[in-house]
Amino acid sequence: MHPTDTTHGTSDTTRSSRRARRFPGVLSFALLVVILLMMVLLPPMISVSRFQRRIAQSLSQSLGRTVHLDSVSLTLLPLPGFTFTNFVVDEDPAFGSEPIIRANSVRATLRLTSLWRRPIEFSTISFDQPSVNLVHLSNGKWNLESILLHAAHIQAAPTVQMKPGPTPRFPYIEATGARLNLKLDQEKTPFSLTDADFALWLPGPNQWHLRLKGTPARTDTDVADAGIIQIEGTLDRAASLGNVPLDLQGEWKEAPLGETTHLLFGRDLGVRGNLDLTATVQGTVSDSTIDARLRLIDARNADFVPSQPIQVDLDCLTTAANDFHAFKNLRCTWPPIASSPKPMLAVSGDIPDVRNLSATTLEIGTPGIPATTLFNWLRVSSSRVPDDVAVTGNLTGSITWHPASATATHWSGDLLLAGASLSTPASGSASFIDSDVSIQSIDSFLASQPKGRIARGKGKEKIAPAPTSGFNLAPVALALGGKEPAMLEGHVDHVGYTLHLTGMVSTARLLALGSAIPQFGDGLSQVLPPNHTPGPYRIDLSANRTWHGPQTWTDNITRPTPSRPHHSAHR
Repeated sequence: MHPTDTTHGTSDTTRSSRRARRFPGVLSFALLVVILLMMVLLPPMISVSRFQRRIAQSLSQSLGRTVHLDSVSLTLLPLPGFTFTNFVVDEDPAFGSEPIIRANSVRATLRLTSLWRRPIEFSTISFDQPSVNLVHLSNGKWNLESILLHAAHIQAAPTVQMKPGPTPRFPYIEATGARLNLKLDQEKTPFSLTDADFALWLPGPNQWHLRLKGTPARTDTDVADAGIIQIEGTLDRAASLGNVPLDLQGEWKEAPLGETTHLLFGRDLGVRGNLDLTATVQGTVSDSTIDARLRLIDARNADFVPSQPIQVDLDCLTTAANDFHAFKNLRCTWPPIASSPKPMLAVSGDIPDVRNLSATTLEIGTPGIPATTLFNWLRVSSSRVPDDVAVTGNLTGSITWHPASATATHWSGDLLLAGASLSTPASGSASFIDSDVSIQSIDSFLASQPKGRIARGKGKEKIAPAPTSGFNLAPVALALGGKEPAMLEGHVDHVGYTLHLTGMVSTARLLALGSAIPQFGDGLSQVLPPNHTPGPYRIDLSANRTWHGPQTWTDNITRPTPSRPHHSAHR
């Protein structure tokens, strides 16, 4: 045989072998392409509308509320599942007529084992930008209560269970871009949680795990950024809502104080800094322990930046009862006891019903706050307070808020600034304050004072009616340049405050005190004797200021008008 023939035979054999090996690969690829094309092209051709009613009925039975779907479509990529459009869950008529859940699109992904066995199981149910209405009635009921209890009676296997079992596995439920609205009875409040992400799954046979993250908002204001609220934890099955065991952790972080006050009170209260609130809740819905920590970082007035902003670190512990409508044994300390064995400030009390705050009892007390700390707080609130003011003393006492009665007001208690002194370099080393400073609630004050007090005006004695609320400043001795100390007393309440200053003073000392405490000195020079007589001389002055208004001083002594000099007439 010719050598050339041998070569051609070998080459033909090799090519045939290669084609034989390549054919299964080409066939597999072509089959894969056909399958992918079928998964893309066939779902629109397959009508699942006949399953729409069955799916809606199944979801209604699962939620215990009627579910409406406009349409159902089948998708095979990236995983087999259904897409529901205009998904609506009706509200219980007892809570109103507006749907509890509304979503334009919901995607339900099938577990792969559902393709060849029953029952059908969903691995994930995803809501796109749903709107959820949380309704709370005046009788204490929530609209989610019946849904939670209904779900608690449905047997389900854990979401993470790998193999199918006799009971269907609970799906992973998630929502992105959600909006949670709060309604009280039939009225929708302006408060909501926007851009919220939510997840719920069943890690164990009897326990749900939830995760929620969103931005608090208020619809009747233009709140720009009030931080982020996050909640995560577990809820267990129970026969009633009050018996549901829970273990939750929550945080409100990255919250600017200006926007936070705008959110809570409807207006910017003029404070700056940041808020960080963390809390843990453990127990049951009807009886749980709450451990919370509130931190205000670099808190200050919005109008200026002080040299030392206020740092607040408040630790609170309380027991929530009656489905979080009551809070018992509230105890707060600043700073936390863990960081300081002797806190500067302690708060205690009880809130029998958050729907009736007038029944609250609250006590605020201090074992001792240095006067320097009090003056630093004053410097944070006002840029007018000089830096060279020297103060000493220690504030002790407590005040209590309690339900008002026919014979008592809401506030009671006493505060005492012992060892008080105040001086400035310009006025020398002598202190302006020559006694302790005592502040008494009107209840405590009236117990030791006659009804009414004597006030002088234009040379006549007048009986002024005794105030019925607020706090009185007991007479404070002030060294203002006279042989005897001048006396300052006053009253403060929710409207504003009044001051009454009497005694011998010199102009220099009185104006120096007004410079050291600018709020006290506002308008003072306008009622001093003409040409600022050096003194000492006797004064009887009253000051009045409403909150956020100007201060007005009044001279209660009628002074003779200086006679004009007589000029002789020259003819």
